[in-house]
Amino acid sequence: MGKDKSHYRIFTRRQFLQLAAGAAVLPACAGSARSVMTINGKIPVSELGTCLIHEHFLVDFIGADKTSYSRWNRNDVVQKVLPYLLEAKNYGVKTIFDCTPAYLGRDVELLKMLSDKSGLQLVTNTGYYGAVDNKYLPSHAFTETAEQLAERWIQEFEKGIEGTTIRPGFMKISVNPVGLSDLHKKLVIAAAITHKATGLTICSHTGPALPAMQEIKLLKENGVDPAEFVWVHAQAETDKNYHIKAAEMGAWISLDGIGWGDFENYADSLLRLKQAGLLNRVLISHDAGWYKPEKPDDAFTGYTNIFTKLFPLLKQKGFGEEDFDLLLVKNPAEAFAN
Repeated sequence: MGKDKSHYRIFTRRQFLQLAAGAAVLPACAGSARSVMTINGKIPVSELGTCLIHEHFLVDFIGADKTSYSRWNRNDVVQKVLPYLLEAKNYGVKTIFDCTPAYLGRDVELLKMLSDKSGLQLVTNTGYYGAVDNKYLPSHAFTETAEQLAERWIQEFEKGIEGTTIRPGFMKISVNPVGLSDLHKKLVIAAAITHKATGLTICSHTGPALPAMQEIKLLKENGVDPAEFVWVHAQAETDKNYHIKAAEMGAWISLDGIGWGDFENYADSLLRLKQAGLLNRVLISHDAGWYKPEKPDDAFTGYTNIFTKLFPLLKQKGFGEEDFDLLLVKNPAEAFAN
């Protein structure tokens, strides 16, 4: 029988490099040199400020085999989206993470325009989106190995995205809600390989607890600490005990559909996590926006419900400014710092 390895410590890439250099391993929250890569370059994590960690500006739902930059006019998109960014800025938002992945409308040139015109710090991603039965996966995702996919994502981090100097600040992958298929296991393993090479945090569009727990297990098997994993759309799990369980394992619980209402449910989830002493493992955002190339005149959902709807409700439940600072400033800095 092999040795029980449950007590072995899993190191992040940053900690591994510290060990290799003979330095003491710093706790995850330590180190003023920690940074995040934005559209306009690397910034110290202390400069992130108030963050919305899961938003969208443009999403193209046509499918990986049909999407192209010719399907939208960047100036038209800027004209529609910019007022909503400025509105969020008026509420104190300083940084927004764009969670639109490649082959689903990721356009880093558009993000550069929006960042420069709004004055907001925007962060883009690398990785592939497997949910919706693989509609948004490029053909090579079906045939390449996890190592080959990871190399593509690592190259974006090291050399820039699609011939630009713009680099990703996190990973965005996605799996189906019914459990991990072999293909989606490959995406998770590719994310693990990429994380160990780059330090990028892994955000996975997941939903229910079943695939979330499978992802955490698979990442641990591949040498990645659950603290490097963000359970995206955790609000889709109705058994909120799983939020507690995953947070106790060290994962980030992302309650990120606040652009679409159900504020009492979000408030209840946050209160449960606070009462369990786990609010420091929680991220919140709207999952809002969504300029659609095929329907450019559709309504656009803004990025302010957290401030105008959720926070007043949380105050009634005993939340204070320290809690709000934890959710929107300290936790994002801890989750995404590299």
